[in-house]
Amino acid sequence: MPQRTCVGCREVLDKRSLIRIVRRPDGIEIDPTSKLAGRGAYLHNKRSCWKRGLEGAIARALKVELTDTDKETLLAYMETLPQEVADYE
Repeated sequence: MPQRTCVGCREVLDKRSLIRIVRRPDGIEIDPTSKLAGRGAYLHNKRSCWKRGLEGAIARALKVELTDTDKETLLAYMETLPQEVADYE
């Protein structure tokens, strides 16, 4: 199984366990099939990774400046992810 790195937390996992974001000529797109053509970046299905990604890691990985529309698309998808439960020791 191919391995990919989450751009949010830098953890290396199987490609299928991460969500792919792809750079397209008309902006960025969430790629649930991981088959769209274009430069891709991968994130966990954790809001914390998406928040870190939106701070600049996604833009660096895709080698593009995110537009407001791109950020709105990513934020809308992030809101669909389940809330994380804090680990208390």
